[in-house]
Amino acid sequence: MLPHLLDLDPDALTRLFAEWGEPRYRAQQVSRWLLQRGVTDFEAMTDLPAALRARLAAAYRVDAPAVLASTAADDGETTKVLLGLGGDAQVETVRMRYDPDEPGERERATVCVSTQVGCAMRCVFCATGQQGFTRNLTPSEVLAQVLHFSRSERVTNVVFMGMGEPLANTHATLTAVRWLVSADGMDMRARGITISTVGLRAGIRRLAEEQLQVGLTISLHAPDDDLRHHLIPTSIGTTIDDLVGAAREYIAATGRRVTFAYALLEGVNDSPEQARVLATRIRGIQAHVNLIPYNPTAGPGLRRPSRERVRAFQRALQEAGINATVRVERGVEIAAACGQLRTDYTERQRLALA
Repeated sequence: MLPHLLDLDPDALTRLFAEWGEPRYRAQQVSRWLLQRGVTDFEAMTDLPAALRARLAAAYRVDAPAVLASTAADDGETTKVLLGLGGDAQVETVRMRYDPDEPGERERATVCVSTQVGCAMRCVFCATGQQGFTRNLTPSEVLAQVLHFSRSERVTNVVFMGMGEPLANTHATLTAVRWLVSADGMDMRARGITISTVGLRAGIRRLAEEQLQVGLTISLHAPDDDLRHHLIPTSIGTTIDDLVGAAREYIAATGRRVTFAYALLEGVNDSPEQARVLATRIRGIQAHVNLIPYNPTAGPGLRRPSRERVRAFQRALQEAGINATVRVERGVEIAAACGQLRTDYTERQRLALA
């Protein structure tokens, strides 16, 4: 199979055209066709010479993945699709529309993208974590998730919070981000992009070095290391203090606030006392905590806390001086949590072949 053209980053695409003896603006034309107009055929690039279109088609492909399944919720404001990547590989992506933050602003459309087929982090409360790891996505496969929605509407925000660990696939993640923010790509605001990590310190440092001004979310999910290692088995060897230190480095390098994600599990990590312990661990850092009530379909044997317990945890953090919000939930009835649509589709395929 030919390589996908969008697996090249913007600089590599420019070098390719220079090597072919083409003027620099040809790379700009091609990238705008692909990322701003969403075309999937070189023949659609009508301002390119026919000979160049033929040469591109002989060396690269620009096709889009097939849509295997799709479901919607929230009166169409949340849509989740399963994209086929060839063979048995599938990946999920979700689009969520939100009302404007301020009067006069445009509606926000956020796309949640995946970076891996499956995940190796094995978080006990995550459906993807229970599937195991298959492979990393390529940059074009990450971008394809955004392009699926941008062909029909304006995408304002992208969050790397889908299937997989973005900072375990830094090449694809960073290449995709470069195309998202490039003026010749999707021309998005860097501050409209957020990368979420389970807490890979080397990846956080690499992201800080890139100076991309994207947001960073670090998953904590526990106030102490023993509980965190239980919830995220692959986190052994990394302490909460290590992650707070990495967050400080990112803030110093970028000037951006860091978010700590915290999935609330009833009777496991959701008591006010645990909130107070958490506050002592992260106090004094330019960050806030995003509380995520557990989605009960993501893993067995765990329960979602009541609204009262969630609010009590939030109040305990706020009383300790920590900025804490509760995530606005979308798509609960369509299993919008990572990995669930893929699991359902795979099971239907298995039953159909039985």
